[in-house]
Amino acid sequence: MGYALAEAAIEFGMKVTLVTGPVSLKEPSRAKIIRVDTALEMHDAMHREFTSSNLIIMAAAVCDHRPIEVFDQKVKKGKFGKCVTLIDNPDIVMSLGKIKSPLQKLVGFAAETENHFNNAKEKIILKNLDWIAMNDVSRPGNGFESDYNAVSMISRFGERRDFKLQKKLPLARSILELVSA
Repeated sequence: MGYALAEAAIEFGMKVTLVTGPVSLKEPSRAKIIRVDTALEMHDAMHREFTSSNLIIMAAAVCDHRPIEVFDQKVKKGKFGKCVTLIDNPDIVMSLGKIKSPLQKLVGFAAETENHFNNAKEKIILKNLDWIAMNDVSRPGNGFESDYNAVSMISRFGERRDFKLQKKLPLARSILELVSA
Protein backbone atom coordinates (compact mmCIF):
# COMPACT_ATOMS: atom_id res chain seq x y z
CA MET A 1 0.00 0.00 0.00
CA GLY A 2 2.92 2.32 0.73
CA TYR A 3 4.19 2.05 -2.83
CA ALA A 4 0.73 2.80 -4.23
CA LEU A 5 0.48 5.84 -1.94
CA ALA A 6 3.90 7.03 -3.12
CA GLU A 7 2.85 6.65 -6.79
CA ALA A 8 -0.41 8.50 -6.18
CA ALA A 9 1.38 11.32 -4.32
CA ILE A 10 3.77 11.73 -7.25
CA GLU A 11 0.77 11.91 -9.60
CA PHE A 12 -0.65 14.65 -7.35
CA GLY A 13 2.59 16.63 -7.77
CA MET A 14 3.88 16.01 -4.27
CA LYS A 15 7.54 15.63 -3.41
CA VAL A 16 7.82 12.05 -2.11
CA THR A 17 10.28 10.29 0.15
CA LEU A 18 9.62 6.57 0.45
CA VAL A 19 11.23 4.80 3.40
CA THR A 20 11.00 1.12 2.53
CA GLY A 21 11.97 -2.24 3.86
CA PRO A 22 12.94 -5.12 1.58
CA VAL A 23 10.22 -5.68 -1.03
CA SER A 24 9.98 -7.02 -4.55
CA LEU A 25 7.98 -4.06 -5.86
CA LYS A 26 9.06 -1.61 -8.53
CA GLU A 27 10.24 1.63 -6.94
CA PRO A 28 8.45 4.85 -7.92
CA SER A 29 10.76 6.59 -10.37
CA ARG A 30 10.41 10.15 -9.06
CA ALA A 31 10.58 9.41 -5.34
CA LYS A 32 13.53 9.74 -3.02
CA ILE A 33 14.07 6.15 -1.85
CA ILE A 34 15.52 5.29 1.55
CA ARG A 35 16.06 1.56 1.99
CA VAL A 36 16.09 0.02 5.45
CA ASP A 37 16.32 -3.54 6.73
CA THR A 38 15.21 -3.26 10.34
CA ALA A 39 12.61 -1.49 12.44
CA LEU A 40 15.39 0.46 14.16
CA GLU A 41 16.72 1.67 10.79
CA MET A 42 13.19 2.69 9.75
CA HIS A 43 12.73 4.55 13.05
CA ASP A 44 15.96 6.50 12.49
CA ALA A 45 15.19 7.25 8.83
CA MET A 46 11.68 8.47 9.64
CA HIS A 47 12.97 10.77 12.36
CA ARG A 48 15.60 12.21 9.99
CA GLU A 49 12.97 12.96 7.32
CA PHE A 50 10.06 13.91 9.57
CA THR A 51 10.69 17.59 10.28
CA SER A 52 10.87 18.45 6.57
CA SER A 53 7.57 16.68 5.79
CA ASN A 54 4.03 18.07 5.72
CA LEU A 55 2.09 14.85 5.18
CA ILE A 56 3.41 11.61 6.65
CA ILE A 57 1.66 8.36 5.83
CA MET A 58 2.88 5.34 7.76
CA ALA A 59 1.73 2.27 5.83
CA ALA A 60 4.55 -0.14 6.70
CA ALA A 61 3.68 -3.17 8.80
CA VAL A 62 6.66 -2.97 11.12
CA CYS A 63 7.15 -5.91 13.45
CA ASP A 64 6.37 -5.09 17.08
CA HIS A 65 9.26 -7.20 18.41
CA ARG A 66 12.80 -8.26 17.53
CA PRO A 67 15.17 -10.89 18.92
CA ILE A 68 17.36 -9.59 21.72
CA GLU A 69 20.34 -11.44 20.26
CA VAL A 70 21.28 -11.35 16.57
CA PHE A 71 24.07 -13.38 14.99
CA ASP A 72 26.32 -12.43 12.07
CA GLN A 73 26.32 -15.93 10.69
CA LYS A 74 24.25 -19.10 10.66
CA VAL A 75 23.88 -20.81 14.02
CA LYS A 76 24.42 -24.53 13.51
CA LYS A 77 21.83 -27.05 14.54
CA GLY A 78 22.15 -27.99 18.21
CA LYS A 79 24.17 -24.82 19.04
CA PHE A 80 21.16 -22.69 19.87
CA GLY A 81 18.65 -22.99 22.71
CA LYS A 82 14.96 -23.77 22.35
CA CYS A 83 13.79 -20.20 23.08
CA VAL A 84 14.25 -16.86 21.38
CA THR A 85 13.97 -13.85 23.67
CA LEU A 86 12.23 -10.88 22.12
CA ILE A 87 12.25 -7.18 22.97
CA ASP A 88 9.92 -4.45 21.78
CA ASN A 89 10.73 -2.45 18.69
CA PRO A 90 10.10 1.28 19.03
CA ASP A 91 6.62 2.38 17.99
CA ILE A 92 7.65 4.59 15.09
CA VAL A 93 4.26 6.19 14.55
CA MET A 94 3.82 6.98 18.24
CA SER A 95 7.28 8.54 18.45
CA LEU A 96 6.45 10.77 15.46
CA GLY A 97 3.09 11.70 16.93
CA LYS A 98 4.84 13.00 20.04
CA ILE A 99 6.88 15.52 18.02
CA LYS A 100 4.34 16.36 15.30
CA SER A 101 3.71 20.07 14.75
CA PRO A 102 0.21 21.51 14.16
CA LEU A 103 1.24 22.09 10.52
CA GLN A 104 1.93 18.40 9.89
CA LYS A 105 -0.59 15.67 9.12
CA LEU A 106 0.19 12.16 10.36
CA VAL A 107 -1.70 9.20 8.92
CA GLY A 108 -1.32 5.69 10.29
CA PHE A 109 -2.49 2.27 9.20
CA ALA A 110 -4.06 -0.31 11.46
CA ALA A 111 -3.95 -3.86 10.15
CA GLU A 112 -6.59 -5.45 12.37
CA THR A 113 -8.06 -8.92 12.78
CA GLU A 114 -10.50 -8.20 15.65
CA ASN A 115 -12.13 -5.25 17.41
CA HIS A 116 -11.33 -3.33 14.24
CA PHE A 117 -12.85 0.07 14.88
CA ASN A 118 -12.21 0.19 18.62
CA ASN A 119 -8.53 -0.63 18.10
CA ALA A 120 -8.21 1.93 15.31
CA LYS A 121 -9.91 4.68 17.36
CA GLU A 122 -7.61 3.98 20.32
CA LYS A 123 -4.56 4.28 18.06
CA ILE A 124 -5.71 7.67 16.75
CA ILE A 125 -5.59 9.12 20.26
CA LEU A 126 -2.60 7.15 21.57
CA LYS A 127 -0.41 7.98 18.57
CA ASN A 128 -1.67 11.54 17.91
CA LEU A 129 -2.86 10.72 14.39
CA ASP A 130 -4.94 12.92 12.14
CA TRP A 131 -6.28 9.91 10.22
CA ILE A 132 -6.01 6.16 10.44
CA ALA A 133 -6.62 3.66 7.67
CA MET A 134 -8.11 0.54 9.24
CA ASN A 135 -8.02 -2.62 7.20
CA ASP A 136 -9.28 -6.06 8.18
CA VAL A 137 -6.35 -8.24 7.15
CA SER A 138 -8.19 -11.42 8.14
CA ARG A 139 -10.27 -11.08 4.96
CA PRO A 140 -8.72 -12.96 2.00
CA GLY A 141 -7.16 -10.73 -0.67
CA ASN A 142 -7.21 -7.67 1.54
CA GLY A 143 -3.95 -5.85 2.19
CA PHE A 144 -0.82 -7.94 2.48
CA GLU A 145 0.63 -9.70 -0.56
CA SER A 146 -2.26 -8.55 -2.70
CA ASP A 147 -2.82 -5.91 -5.36
CA TYR A 148 -6.12 -5.10 -3.63
CA ASN A 149 -7.11 -3.46 -0.38
CA ALA A 150 -10.18 -2.11 1.41
CA VAL A 151 -9.92 0.40 4.23
CA SER A 152 -12.03 2.49 6.52
CA MET A 153 -10.54 5.93 7.00
CA ILE A 154 -11.23 7.41 10.43
CA SER A 155 -10.28 10.96 11.42
CA ARG A 156 -9.33 12.21 14.87
CA PHE A 157 -12.71 13.99 14.87
CA GLY A 158 -14.69 10.79 14.23
CA GLU A 159 -15.28 11.26 10.51
CA ARG A 160 -15.39 7.87 8.76
CA ARG A 161 -15.16 6.97 5.11
CA ASP A 162 -15.24 3.36 3.88
CA PHE A 163 -13.48 2.32 0.69
CA LYS A 164 -14.48 -1.02 -0.81
CA LEU A 165 -12.04 -3.66 -2.03
CA GLN A 166 -10.22 -2.27 -5.05
CA LYS A 167 -6.81 -2.04 -6.67
CA LYS A 168 -4.32 -0.29 -4.41
CA LEU A 169 -3.43 2.61 -6.72
CA PRO A 170 -7.01 3.91 -7.14
CA LEU A 171 -7.50 3.41 -3.40
CA ALA A 172 -4.30 5.36 -2.70
CA ARG A 173 -5.59 8.24 -4.83
CA SER A 174 -8.84 8.31 -2.83
CA ILE A 175 -6.96 8.21 0.48
CA LEU A 176 -4.70 11.09 -0.59
CA GLU A 177 -7.66 13.21 -1.75
CA LEU A 178 -9.25 12.70 1.66
CA VAL A 179 -6.27 13.27 3.96
CA SER A 180 -4.68 16.14 2.01
CA ALA A 181 -7.87 18.22 1.89
